[in-house]
Amino acid sequence: MLHIEFITDLGARVTVDVESADKLLDVQRQYGRLGWTSGELPSGGYQFPFDNEPDFDWALLGARKYTTPDGEELVYHKGHAYRRRELEPVDSRKMKLPAAVKYSRGAKNSDPDHVREKADGEFEYVTLAIFRGGRRQDRYALPGGAAAPRPTAPAQASAPQRPRPAAAAAPRGAVATGATTVIEEETPF
Repeated sequence: MLHIEFITDLGARVTVDVESADKLLDVQRQYGRLGWTSGELPSGGYQFPFDNEPDFDWALLGARKYTTPDGEELVYHKGHAYRRRELEPVDSRKMKLPAAVKYSRGAKNSDPDHVREKADGEFEYVTLAIFRGGRRQDRYALPGGAAAPRPTAPAQASAPQRPRPAAAAAPRGAVATGATTVIEEETPF
């Protein structure tokens, strides 16, 4: 029997028993959908193969992906929003790096030193995940193999405007995101 420790979205520590190693990612997905995390953010962020980015299952990290009404792709993790950035390949005498997609945000004073990265000038940032090189790992993909639906700004803009229900009328587990309401899964308890 394996044990995995999660930190809930409210900071409580919970230990969950996992019957075997092949069930571990399923358990991480289940509790990650609730915003629960296991482990600390590593220096430089989590590293994944480039080909996993389009259908990566963010629940594995206790995160969720969303698109703003302006069409910007963000990932929400532990109360922070991480922007999607495309990095060009680097090919110089000193360094060769393939193209990458990175999810990062500006650093805050409360961020530990090991996750802060220097950029140009005085600016520092924190990377949640970077997708670069490597071979695709199907175990990191959304179950069912389909990419997450990504609403785009033009589709949202062309939708007819309906009156928004009052906050009290929103269903339990609903999260308001701009002009839409997203229904989140109920907890397994």
